[in-house]
Amino acid sequence: MNRNYAAALLMSIGAFSLSVVGAMAEDSGAMKSMPGMHMDAGAAPSGSATAKLGDLDISGGYVRAMLPGQPVGGGYITIHNTGKTDDKLTSVTSSAAGKVELHEMKMEGEIMKMREVKGGIAIPAGATVTLAANTMHMMFKQVKMPFKQGGTVPVMLMFDKAGMVDINLPVVSAKGN
Repeated sequence: MNRNYAAALLMSIGAFSLSVVGAMAEDSGAMKSMPGMHMDAGAAPSGSATAKLGDLDISGGYVRAMLPGQPVGGGYITIHNTGKTDDKLTSVTSSAAGKVELHEMKMEGEIMKMREVKGGIAIPAGATVTLAANTMHMMFKQVKMPFKQGGTVPVMLMFDKAGMVDINLPVVSAKGN
């Protein structure tokens, strides 16, 4: 087997795996069309960050440790809107990074694409929105010091209606939960 064929085969298997994982993470019904939105928030790492802000219950917050040379970090959180009014996560800031963007990953054909979510992430009344690996997430850019397992990363979450809340996200293994 030549190297080009082997590389193409491995890339195809990787793309298929991401597609299957993404499909398994989504629930049935209307939520399928909204990456990262489902009713089961899944298991968060032990010691993950939590907060309460008005009608918003924030849980499962964490970031992953950064590997050597990695220029950006990923952060994850679950937001449950217990109220009767929609809200929106408009932005995230952190003193640990020069910039934090809200991103989404989704399959386009056989290619996984990541893009910044412009305008924020909707948090519908009564819904749970999860920012998780391979879906919507926080992307920490211009990181001042690489995130190290066992540390914390301070963030400020800004919502359209609920306001803002400070939360310290624990740094877990780079391998995930």
